[in-house]
Amino acid sequence: MPRGRKPTGERALSNAERQARHRARHVPLPPVTASNRNRRAIDRRSRPQRWRDAVRELLAIQATYADWLTALPDSLRDSAMAAALDTIVDLDLTAIAECELPRGYGRD
Repeated sequence: MPRGRKPTGERALSNAERQARHRARHVPLPPVTASNRNRRAIDRRSRPQRWRDAVRELLAIQATYADWLTALPDSLRDSAMAAALDTIVDLDLTAIAECELPRGYGRD
């Protein structure tokens, strides 16, 4: 009585054909390359430039909150939201905007 599976074709596979079929079934996945990863763009601005941009953004946000506070309906003038908006608008950011940052490494 023959052992093993019956051949699927007209004849049994040779050892080389059997090995090729096994390798084709067990192909490893390609390695993940660096180009497939999502990386954040590197911020190449200097610290003083990043500081000025951040202060500019704060002033712009404060201006939008001031516009929101003036457009608030009378029914919401005494709400917690109006108090929070008023606190944000009352912040004095001019001192932050006017400060001169040190250049560092003896270049002050």
